[in-house]
Amino acid sequence: MTQHGRQGAAPRADEMPMLGIGTWENTDPRECTDAVETALESGYRHVDTAQVYGNEEHVGKGIERADVPREAVFLATKVWIDRLDADGVVESTAESLAKLGVESVDLLYVHWPCRTYDSEETLGAFDDLYERGLADRIAVSNFQPERVDEAVDVADAPVFANQVEVHPFLPQRELVDHCRERDVEVVAYSPLARGKVFESDVLTGIAEDHDASAAQVSLAWLRDRGITTIPKATAAAHIEDNWRSLDLALSEDEIARIDAVGERDRRVDPDWAPWN
Repeated sequence: MTQHGRQGAAPRADEMPMLGIGTWENTDPRECTDAVETALESGYRHVDTAQVYGNEEHVGKGIERADVPREAVFLATKVWIDRLDADGVVESTAESLAKLGVESVDLLYVHWPCRTYDSEETLGAFDDLYERGLADRIAVSNFQPERVDEAVDVADAPVFANQVEVHPFLPQRELVDHCRERDVEVVAYSPLARGKVFESDVLTGIAEDHDASAAQVSLAWLRDRGITTIPKATAAAHIEDNWRSLDLALSEDEIARIDAVGERDRRVDPDWAPWN
């Protein structure tokens, strides 16, 4: 299960560091490589990327350059929706591993249950990669409760996680609870609501009381719920600011104030998303 608190040097086989570095939209080669290297040397041990991000090669270079052994890094990538047929899964994962410069990934996601996704064919191919040791764990992303159930029932390998958008403006309580019931970890993408947390009087007010940032408050709130976060950051200052969230403990009253935020705003909402 998920490791709480500050990460150690290397996650055990059954653990995923609760704070990772996200790389979505980080396509500048040097910026991406530097961000991953900086994060790892600052203490991060969880790196998240995807085929569609177009940066797996740069992420791999950042891991290679960092003074951190590969076995200490929890590395995740995702198979894109036009490669989810059996051959596409196997071939695209081989391409991802080559770009990343690794023999296997710690976590391999189905990015969305869309387009070429077929539960039995897709997850059968994921099972094959798991059995061959090319993916230490398999996972899903953007799956609603019924899709989570289907994946858990169809896959032979354990479905380790479901990566979805979660933040104070989209708490996803029903989905999080459902995943927990099925023993599936929740990983939050866009945990800072694409910067909207900095516009919230509630979050900024709590941040001021702690001499912290609204980003740290949102990340600490998610961690208190047992949810792993992968905030994107490129600048060293933002990478370090997010890391300091691991030292922030919110009171029950502060958590309740964030829970009471009434505004709802899904920031990632393509027309073809399974909930539309």
